[in-house]
Amino acid sequence: MFCINNQTGIHSGKNKYQSQIGENLKDYAKAFGIIGHKLIVIIIFGCLLSCSPYVVHKATETNTPMLLSDQAVMKDGYRLPLLQLSVETAESRAIVLALHGMNDYSNAFRALGEYLELRNIKLIAYDQRGFGETKGRGYWHGVHSLTADLIAVCHLIKKSHPQVPLFLLGDSMGGAVVLAALESLEKKVEYEGIVLIAPAMWAKETMPWYQRISLSFFAHALPWMIVSADGLDITPSDNTQMLRALGRDPLVIGETRIDTLYGLSNLMDQALASSAKLVVPTLVLYGEHDEIIPKEPICEMLKTLQKNKNLEWRFILYPDGYHMLTRDLQANKVYQDIERWIIDASSGYDHGYSGVQAKDLKSVCEP
Repeated sequence: MFCINNQTGIHSGKNKYQSQIGENLKDYAKAFGIIGHKLIVIIIFGCLLSCSPYVVHKATETNTPMLLSDQAVMKDGYRLPLLQLSVETAESRAIVLALHGMNDYSNAFRALGEYLELRNIKLIAYDQRGFGETKGRGYWHGVHSLTADLIAVCHLIKKSHPQVPLFLLGDSMGGAVVLAALESLEKKVEYEGIVLIAPAMWAKETMPWYQRISLSFFAHALPWMIVSADGLDITPSDNTQMLRALGRDPLVIGETRIDTLYGLSNLMDQALASSAKLVVPTLVLYGEHDEIIPKEPICEMLKTLQKNKNLEWRFILYPDGYHMLTRDLQANKVYQDIERWIIDASSGYDHGYSGVQAKDLKSVCEP
């Protein structure tokens, strides 16, 4: 339909200059679209060059390390909340220093500690940097800080209890911290043995290529990106009541920064490589239904340990076990195995066999 207007050049409702402007705007929009895509690419590459995973570094101040009833104070003044469970009326038969897993905190060992307490074995656990009630919660504090804290707390415990056998227990990520600290532990700490519960050894070399690339890309391009396990079909334990309680616990981290996961992967790289350096008696526990730590890195570890003919070690596979072995429905059996092994290792008793049984090795290493 034509519009009637006294101005010259009006036709089909459009002025010829307006029509030209419209065409120019289309060209601009097309050009902006091309430039926009280029800008996105430039921004991504800029992030890859300038962004990096965030690591919380230690403070420069110097303090006297202290082991208090409710916290351990590190040399840099950082405070690690403590869980200590023991019978105060008698000297403990042994002390277990326990390190929790990713996004968890020291309360993970309360039930185990109460069990050991009744058997006169003292359990000490602390919130590792970035977890539980610590400062900088939710951020990665670096492998060096995590391992240095372990060494420092060991020194404080031995200073307070020089005659009591010390054992290190690492659950998942905690196991990776113990393994990554092995070289320093051998040089600086007197301890009797190690218990590794589903140790986090999913090193990047054992990951599918697409997971390695994705993790590295997003950790460097979008280090602040948050990920969670929501929607993933993963069962960490058969103890649903315990899992619900963890979901309500404000000190359990539910959403994780991608650069924290990248930091964890670097820790697991070191842990897998360090497993060949084990020299003290070692107990490794793993659940057949573990959906968090795949069997492949555990298999690699077992094969590495088999090559060490001078190492006293034992592997126990729980056919009904999941990742959270000390909180599964069959946790009491796990407690008993840990207690028996600690008592035997303290007294030098022969466990009956060392290493891994053929049927368990086959179950872990064969698809």
